[in-house]
Amino acid sequence: MDLLPPRPEPVFVVSGDRLKLASYDHGGDPDAPVVLAVHGFASNAYSNWVVTGWVRELQRAGYRVISFDQRGHGSSDKPHDPRSYSMPLLVADALSVIDTYLLDEVIWVGYSLGARVGWHAALELPHLVSAGVLGGIPDGDPLTRFDVAQAKDNIENGAEVTDRLTAGYLTMASGFKGNDLRALVALVEGMRGGPQPDRANPPAQPLLFATGSKDRILDASRELAEATPRGEFFEIPGRNHFNAPTASAFRSNALEFLGRLPR
Repeated sequence: MDLLPPRPEPVFVVSGDRLKLASYDHGGDPDAPVVLAVHGFASNAYSNWVVTGWVRELQRAGYRVISFDQRGHGSSDKPHDPRSYSMPLLVADALSVIDTYLLDEVIWVGYSLGARVGWHAALELPHLVSAGVLGGIPDGDPLTRFDVAQAKDNIENGAEVTDRLTAGYLTMASGFKGNDLRALVALVEGMRGGPQPDRANPPAQPLLFATGSKDRILDASRELAEATPRGEFFEIPGRNHFNAPTASAFRSNALEFLGRLPR
């Protein structure tokens, strides 16, 4: 007996550079506020938001939930060219999803990479992104220390990965069905040196920042929240970067924050 929630069938959206992006309409009142849920690096919409209970709890709270697999992830196209990955392209992908579903406004709920994209989407699309929950967001490139050469040698030749951070990300990525490690390494390469969250230029929308108490980016995330005019911060007790999305305290605090927003 499978105790996991059913995996929804994707609706494919075409990006501006002609990639197929797998999107999911999880249902809810069509007139309800829409949450756009955007997953983290090496994860996917189903694992990040459905399995963890986020979709269920958001629907119970009266939201319509739409998610999608970011390029290089899940059931979306997975190019191996680093030039296919940049922050502007990831923001444009979200806009393609928003436009395809004819949405006038969304609440952005993102984790890790999805939160970084959300920060920039809030800046670039303020007429569409009304508020957001940004989980596990740092104020710099979190994969700067990722050893691309070791990762490629491991993928191509089975060589041992001695760098702990690189080994950890490869192990995590290998644990998700359908991941393409070459595409994920290309994403790391392509996004290096790109735009990062800047405390001197924060979004103006109401934003909840949430980071695990055992996450090494905790202080940097808190500083981003403090620099954001309408920012709030929640420290997720006892969680690190990888297990924070499963925390019921994170979901509860996010729903409380969203419940205070005007509808």
